[in-house]
Amino acid sequence: MSYLMAGQLTELERLQLQSRVWEPAGSRLLEFLGAGEGKRVVDVGCGCLGWLRLLSAWVGPSGTCVGTDISDDLLREAGSFLSAERLTNVELVRDDLFDSRLPPRSFDLVHARFQLAPLGRFENQIGALSRLVAPGGILAFEDPDTASWTFTPEAPRARHLIEMILQAFRSAGGDFDAGRFTYDLLQGMGMQPEIRADIVALEPGHPYLRLPLQFAASLRARLLEQVTESELDTLLAEVEDELADPTRRGLTFTLVQTWARSP
Repeated sequence: MSYLMAGQLTELERLQLQSRVWEPAGSRLLEFLGAGEGKRVVDVGCGCLGWLRLLSAWVGPSGTCVGTDISDDLLREAGSFLSAERLTNVELVRDDLFDSRLPPRSFDLVHARFQLAPLGRFENQIGALSRLVAPGGILAFEDPDTASWTFTPEAPRARHLIEMILQAFRSAGGDFDAGRFTYDLLQGMGMQPEIRADIVALEPGHPYLRLPLQFAASLRARLLEQVTESELDTLLAEVEDELADPTRRGLTFTLVQTWARSP
């Protein structure tokens, strides 16, 4: 299963920034879930960082954290990060979620961030991830809801680019608003989910304000299915001008955290 935005150097930079922006939200969820000392956990689709640092600290030296991804390049970057941070309780495994070789019912926490949105196949994903959760363990998702993704002052060209990005996800079989209905998906599959959400306020100059442009670089081929190359380049230049406004601030999309405990 290929990743929607694989193979772009800018995608690596975006994933590194993404992990750091959303780490505080992850910390809050883990605090809510309680003590993790000694647990065995997995971050599915960890990319170059994901939740690895958070989970390593949460389970402590007596616990085990596994990070999986299908991209050798991202796993290589994750390995460099683990070495630099000396996170010795983390193991990296190349694994395909839809054909996983991880042992079933073996993890106390199975976490997946921004996996439903790009990959789609929601019930298949949830089923594959549920297979990994040990009895009494937790399955946790983090996915976006774009309703809060705004700029002040308004940035109409950036807004238009965001709409094109959402269409690119849909045309590839995903949905960038997946966080909006994850609760219903889990409930429909017989689980008893819980939910919380986080939004980050972005001050002027924050690098995450440029997220539409970062997505556009990774999704260029998909965007060119909607407009011509000259139209896309003109739009990107207009968005660059909008986001260069030194007064521009904004809110991120909502990070929806949904989790359920295995019987």
